[in-house]
Amino acid sequence: MVTRAETNAKATALRAVFEREGAQVVEPPMLQPAGTLLDLYGEDIRARAYVTSDALRGEQVLRPDFTVPVVQMHMAEGAEPARYTYAGEVFRRQERHADRPNEYVQVGYEVFERADPAASDAEVFALIAQALGDLPVRAVTGDIGVLMAVVDGLQTSQLRKDALMRHIWRPRRFRALLDQFAGRTPVPPSRRALLAGEITCDAPLVGLRSHREIEARIAALKADADVAPIKTRDVDMIEALLDIAAPMPGALGRLHDLSVDLPAIIPAVARVSTRMDALSARGIDVSSLMFEASYGRTSMEYYDGFVFGFKARDHVDMPPLATGGRYDALTRRLGKGTEIPAVGGVMRPGLILELESRA
Repeated sequence: MVTRAETNAKATALRAVFEREGAQVVEPPMLQPAGTLLDLYGEDIRARAYVTSDALRGEQVLRPDFTVPVVQMHMAEGAEPARYTYAGEVFRRQERHADRPNEYVQVGYEVFERADPAASDAEVFALIAQALGDLPVRAVTGDIGVLMAVVDGLQTSQLRKDALMRHIWRPRRFRALLDQFAGRTPVPPSRRALLAGEITCDAPLVGLRSHREIEARIAALKADADVAPIKTRDVDMIEALLDIAAPMPGALGRLHDLSVDLPAIIPAVARVSTRMDALSARGIDVSSLMFEASYGRTSMEYYDGFVFGFKARDHVDMPPLATGGRYDALTRRLGKGTEIPAVGGVMRPGLILELESRA
């Protein structure tokens, strides 16, 4: 059993790795304003957050992670370029996994730098790999930006693109929408009746939506019914993309092949290629480093590019020991008109100690 004292000592040692790289130590408050921050985390974390309130401060949340408050702090007052590190508790309800802790320690490293995003990606990944040392872990990488580029390049309505983009992080819902927009699933009878004007109701309004909002939604559904189905070829290309899971050089070759028929992904694929070179320059053996195009789709919804994780090789029951990714769009949302390329990663010292004891 790993003790809190051991975990804290390990956290201090891990944070020191990032301090030696020039990272500034920061300590965001444990209680954070709930409103804007919870909207940035995505459905899973919102459902697992501990929320409280008082008359003076309104709704507050026990921090579910450090990245969002660090980005908020940097965009308000940080100089460029910047590197930050931190260590402390995060809190998440575990209603579906009673065996997992609802409070645990995170150590993180965040890089805000415009000069060379690929080099920053490689820096964060390589430092975390270095901190994990010789532990028996398996690293996986991916890039959410490639799938985003595919969706953005589809020949369909903006409404459908927006719906697919919102559900990139919910694979089952994304798949269902893709099938629906491709005409592969029948329209439910209730929606057919609604679109045909066969449903009327004079019951009193119940819920938060106004009559105007309901009418706007019905109008949007009617407009969507007239949109041509997404081409079967495009759906097949998306499926082929999401099936990619191979060491980086082979995965990159398949991405280049797909880009012939999906030119919208060419810039995103170029970023994957540049990143592979940057990782290699950092001493990472890219010939064995896995790239999975679907990786990261159940993690934080603020990631919009490079994503990675380190899992115990022989203990599939353990959560990832470290995860991270690029979140440029998050800086844009919190920057009030400004933005900066940013990437970061977090480690769980308690899990690292547990794996050390098992190895």
